[in-house]
Amino acid sequence: MDILRVIIAILLPPLGVFLQVGFGLHFWLNILLTLLGYIPGIVHAIWVIAKK
Repeated sequence: MDILRVIIAILLPPLGVFLQVGFGLHFWLNILLTLLGYIPGIVHAIWVIAKK
């Protein structure tokens, strides 16, 4: 399941974070990072998924 989340996080970072933690601080932070730059959003999403 984590491999699927990582693939989703690469394609759409906020969705990957949402599937991991729901509507929390990390979700909103990831949306902000994705808007500021796509790569920081991906890095944050993969970090959230790997932290589990």
